[in-house]
Parts: sequence; C-alpha cells; structure tokens
Amino acid sequence: ALPAPEFTADSEGRAPRTPQEEILCQVFAEVLGFERVSIDDNFFELGGHSLLAVSLVERLRELGLSVPVRSLFVTPSVAGLAAGLGSADAGVSGGSVVVPENGIVEGVEVITPEMLPLAGLSSQEIDRVVARVPGGVANIADVYPLAPLQEGILFHHLMGAPSGEDAYVLPMALGFDSRSRLDEFAAVLQKVVDRHDILRTAVMWEGLREPVQVVCRHAEVPVTEASLDPVPDGDVQGVVDGLLSVCGSLMDVTVAPLVHVTVAAVPGTEQWVALVQVHHLIQDHTAVDVLFAEVQAFLEGREGELAAPLPFRNFVAQARLGIPAAEHEAFFGGLLGDVMEPTAPFGITDVRGDGTAVAESRAAVSEATAAAVREVARRLGVSAATVLHVMFARVVAAVAGREDVVFGTVLFGRMQAGAGADRIPGLFINTLPVRLDTGRGGVLDAVRSMQGDLAELLVHEHAPLALAQRMSGVAAEAPLFTALFNYRHSAGATDAGMEVEGIEVLFAQERTNYPLTVSVDDTGDGFVFTVQCVAPIDPELVLSLMDTATGRLVQALDEAPETPLHTLPVLDDTHLSEVLGDWKDAGREVPVGVLPVLFEEQVARTSDAVAVVFEDLKLSYGEVNERANRLARLLVEQGAGPERFVAVALPR
Repeated sequence: ALPAPEFTADSEGRAPRTPQEEILCQVFAEVLGFERVSIDDNFFELGGHSLLAVSLVERLRELGLSVPVRSLFVTPSVAGLAAGLGSADAGVSGGSVVVPENGIVEGVEVITPEMLPLAGLSSQEIDRVVARVPGGVANIADVYPLAPLQEGILFHHLMGAPSGEDAYVLPMALGFDSRSRLDEFAAVLQKVVDRHDILRTAVMWEGLREPVQVVCRHAEVPVTEASLDPVPDGDVQGVVDGLLSVCGSLMDVTVAPLVHVTVAAVPGTEQWVALVQVHHLIQDHTAVDVLFAEVQAFLEGREGELAAPLPFRNFVAQARLGIPAAEHEAFFGGLLGDVMEPTAPFGITDVRGDGTAVAESRAAVSEATAAAVREVARRLGVSAATVLHVMFARVVAAVAGREDVVFGTVLFGRMQAGAGADRIPGLFINTLPVRLDTGRGGVLDAVRSMQGDLAELLVHEHAPLALAQRMSGVAAEAPLFTALFNYRHSAGATDAGMEVEGIEVLFAQERTNYPLTVSVDDTGDGFVFTVQCVAPIDPELVLSLMDTATGRLVQALDEAPETPLHTLPVLDDTHLSEVLGDWKDAGREVPVGVLPVLFEEQVARTSDAVAVVFEDLKLSYGEVNERANRLARLLVEQGAGPERFVAVALPR
C-alpha cells in the first residue's frame, strides 16, 4: 500500500565547478526530466538508459562536448564525465570520422570509381550495378558498402533463398476502417520513403568484390491487392492469415524499395487490411518507431515539424572507418581467445534456421519483480539491462551445462553512429558476444563485471560478428553461441509508435536465425519477456527459468550480494517437483556426504555388484573404484591436488 518511491536528484548535492560541469548538469536535467542535478548524481540512478544515453550524447555534441559513450557507462556522474573529457579515450565517440563526400550529383551521365569513395568499385563493377537499377545512372543517388549486421543478414537471406523462406522479411498487418484511409496511408508511406535514402535502397553482390547498397533517387512502394480464398464476413484474422500465406517471406533485395504492401478487403465490412513487409536489411526495432512516427506526422499534417533527413551513408562510414580492425581483433582476442567450444543451450548448434519452425511465448514480468529490478539497478548505479544480462547468463549456464558462457547481445548501434542517429530509419543494431563465467564470484561481482564488459563492448559496437568469432578458439564451421539476448526500450511503442484514428496494428512479427532468441521489452515501468525457439526447446520453460532467475538474482543482490551466481536456482516449485519426481515425498533418507566417500562406502557393501552398464561394457563397483583411484594417482603425479577430482575412466 506504500506509494511508489520517487527517484529524484539530490538537491543538496554539489553544484557545478567548471563550464563543462555546468553544461553536463544542464543536459542531464534536460534529458532525464529534472529541474536540476548535482555533479555527483548518477545517470542510471536517475532512471537513465541506453535510449536516453543517445539523446544525452547527441545533445552534448550539439553544445560542443564530445563525451565517449563508454565513459557514460563506466563513470555515469557529471563529475566523472567531466574528469574524463580530456582522457585518451575521449576521441572514441560518434562523429569522429570524417565521412567522404558522395561524388554522384544529380544529372551526371557516367559514374566513375572516384565518385564512390566508400564503395571502392571498379568501372566494370559500376557498370554491372548500373545495369541492374531501373532508370540507370539517372536513378542512382549513392553506392556504398554494407554495415556489419547487414552483411550477416544478407548471408542468411542467401541461405534461405533456395527454400523460399527468409527469416528477415518482417511482416506487419494494419487494419483500416475504410479504403480511403488505406489509400491515404499508402500515399504517406511513399512520402516517408522519398525522405530517407535507406528506404530507397537495394542490395547487390553478383559480380562484385563485396556487396554494396545502392540508393535510388526514386523507388515506388508496390501496393498490390491480393485475391484470397473466401473467409466469413467480418473475419479480420482470416484476412490477415490469408495475406501472410499469399505473400510468403521472400523478397528480391536487389530491387528497391525493400518495402512492400499487399492489401485485401474484409468481407461484409468497409474494413481493409494491409500487410506491410520490410526487409530487416533496412530496418531495426527503433527504425520501426521512427518510420511510423513520421507516417503519423504526415497523417496529422505535422510534416513541417520533422527534422531534415540525414544520409545512412554517414553511419556506414562511422561503422567501417571509426575503429581499425586491428583494435577490434585485439579486444575480441582477449575476450574470446581461450573459448574452445560453442555455448549451445539445450545442445542445439544449428544457427542457419529460416524462422519457419519457431515457437513463441511471451509474458510480462510481475510488477513487484520489475520494481525490484529497477530499484536494485538504481541503487547499484547500473542499467536494468546490465542486471538482466546477468540473469540471462545464469539461465544460459543452466541450460547449456557450463558455467563459463557466451551468448549474443543486440547492440543498439546508434550510440556512436554520428549526429542525428536517433532520428534516422535504418539498420543500426549489431549482434556481438558477451561472456560471463557464472562460477566465479558473487552476484554483485557478476553485475560489476557485466557493467564493465558491456561498456567496453560499446566501443566496438560496429565490429562484424564474423571478426569476433574468428578471434575465438571455436572451429570456423561451428557457431560461437546459439542464444541471442535482445534488450530494447519499447516505452510508448504500442501500435508500432503510431496512434491514428481508423488505423490499428493487427499483427507484427520478428524472427532470427538463432535457435533461442530472448527479447526483453523495457516499457518504462515494466518488462515483457518474449522467447522464440525451435523444438525441442519449450518457450514456456525458458520463460519460467528467466522469471525465477530474475527474482532470485534481485533478492540475492539485495540480501546477500556475495552469493555465488552459479548457485542461484532457476527452477520454480512446479518444475523442481517434475525434476525430483517422487524423491521429495518418498520418505527416503537421502545420505549426505562427499561423493568419493559415499562411493567407497558402496564399494565396501557390494564390491561385485554391477555399477556401470554401457552397451557391451559392464563394470562392478570395485572395478570402477580401482580405475578412479588409478586415474587420481596419475593426476596427482602430474601436479593436481586429489581433492579436486572425482574421476571414472571407462575405456572400451
């Protein structure tokens, strides 16, 4: 019954001492919504997160302060940031790359290699590109390479092409109360596509040294009316299902725009349904919000309020030229050099799925647990994302059968993408590995370690995943990890960020090629967990494991921060009963002791009884004990302490 605690700046805190601190205090207050902050206030304790961090860094850049994003996560106070402004890493920040100018001007008749400083194509390769673009040279505005995640998505697109399936064609079904409303939406969508180069982009690779993206000056969004099998009058869901079936999930990415619209009437009504398909090559989760926010602005006559569009090429240049590959290699070599095996939850190592066999479950975290996560994060001065990354590491360790785990995390990508990155549609995100040894240290140590690792990862957020995997000890043909964690801010993102009378979001779907993908939607107040997985993984089980692990983690951080992370339970009472079977209620006395002692007691009781059966191999308790002791003596001779080993050798 107590009111929710209010987290406010410390009115008694120290005032700014320098012009830099004064600017930082001003922008902290502006971005976080406070009247004032002190130089000791912590960005995350005041409710800051990565999405607000982008706004903070961008606003500071406008005022002449270039703050490294890494510093914000390592020393998230005004005083800490001000002290680091002159440090060596201050140059590692968005906007530090000088982007080569686009040499293609409107009216040019021939495109030469010098006009494409980012692409590096020969004249022959340029001719191949021009031949594929409708309208030829006159319709080409720019050509440049792919960003890191675009390269990976193109790979999976090509893998799925023979089967006719592509996990990265993202569908969204919209309902309209009339055909005129639908036509107005389609016209406005075209205006938004006209504004942004990434929405008029095609991807080409045949006959080229590396894939490139080609920006067309004009690309018409195809709007097709579908002929569906009959459905009952008023059956909106039947129309949605019919559109999904008719349209499939394959798109020719060499033809712009990679935005398609297919429409159908709802029988017996004035309603219409539009299936909007956008390829993930040109869009991420944040870009959906940007896209539909602009659509809404046009529909409401507020297009004059929209900021001038910025070229996606600036981000590509930042991603490819910002940090030398050698620095990425050094970082990931240190992080992953001794990782020799994939981390594969439930033993599944196939990461080349097309998304068609994926099961999905989602659940909101209870209000009490969500509040506890935010409270412990604020108290520790870290983001809620850091705490939940640690939670996921514990779950992955439990289902992968190992304590030292690696999993993929989705990087926001806009932290160091240059000026205006928060308002540009496009694919900015990247997937990179996170590593945590859950068997080393307590839960508080794990959170601190994760905080530092995520901050370091931000510096390398534009590194290709292929480079990171290459620096590990895992064989080239095997994946480094098969679980993906995607923490994203979705406050106000209901209905894809668009609330317009007469338009309703009926269906939206995202897929990946990973066998286990977990998304955490941070709604501002609570959290929603979504699990997508392939058989035999049960998404409901994974949700349960995450829910239990989250509750146990925040409890341990609050009450006993030295608790070893690997000891936190992940099974709730129901699943624990299933695992224990009838042992809990059988009335049996379970012996307590050290395993070698218990085994030797069994040897003394029944030395000749069969202890191990495997195919045609049978060993008695006495034989097992003899071989274990022989191996233990061998290990001791090689310098290992016998107390560390319980070993059984079973040669064929």
